[in-house]
Order: sequence, then structure tokens, then C-alpha cells
Amino acid sequence: MKIAVGSDERTSLTDAVLEYLNEEGHDLTLVGPLNDQSASWPQVARQVAEAVALSQVDEGLLFCWTGTGVSIAANKVPGVRAALCDDAETARGARLWNDANVLCLSLRRTSHVIAMEILQAWFSTAYQSNPEDDACLDAVAEIERAYSKADPSP
Repeated sequence: MKIAVGSDERTSLTDAVLEYLNEEGHDLTLVGPLNDQSASWPQVARQVAEAVALSQVDEGLLFCWTGTGVSIAANKVPGVRAALCDDAETARGARLWNDANVLCLSLRRTSHVIAMEILQAWFSTAYQSNPEDDACLDAVAEIERAYSKADPSP
């Protein structure tokens, strides 16, 4: 699977996750300090989210100190459903019910062991199309369409 991975800093957690993803045979596109380039969390999130939205990669994975910043920024890109997950069950639910395509992790709160559990749940769970969740995803897409047409100026 092609995955864009970005972070605003390189840590032992990001290195452990990259090692795991490489061992699993994923084709990685690295963004920001993971690719030896300085970048802020909004820049990193935008690059990863745009790669997902443009189908240059299958999925995205983002890190920042709390995980909230990259989640907020990534979700500004139409077609991206970024989920901040701090446990495996949340990751599983984000995939199963929300068809999440970008996983966001906190560098501060996520241990190596928990990160591996989250990744295993994320990659072993796929969206299961059903009328209720399909309708909810259509509603999210409608919100995106409505605001993409809106004039943001005051």
C-alpha cells in the first residue's frame, strides 16, 4: 500500500512506526522532518492530505505533539477523513464506520506499544458499506461541497 507519512519532528516513535511500515512492505512517501526537510505541522498535514485526496497515495499517517493540529489541518482538504486515534478500538471504529483515510497520532501520548496496536487495527479494518454509514459519509461530503462554494470573505 502507498502511504504518505508526515510529522513536524522526527522522534523515536516516528522511527519505530516507519520501521514497522517498511517491514510490512508499504511504499512510503515521507514528508517534513521524516524526509530531512523542515516543515510546520500545517505544512506537513496539507502535503499528506493532498497526496491522499489526489490519489497519489492510498492513505496518510500524520504525527504532531498532540495530534490535534495535524488532524484539524488535514481535515480542511476535501475528501480527507483524518482521525486522531489514541487506541486501537478508536482506529478500528474510524475505519469501519467513518472510512477514515488519514490516521493522526500524538507524539506526546502514544507509546510504541500502543502505536503498533493502533496500526494493526487500522490496517486490518476496512470500511463496511451500509445504508446508515453511507448516508453519514454523504452528509459529510455535502458539508464539504457547501463550504467549497461559499465565499469565505467577511
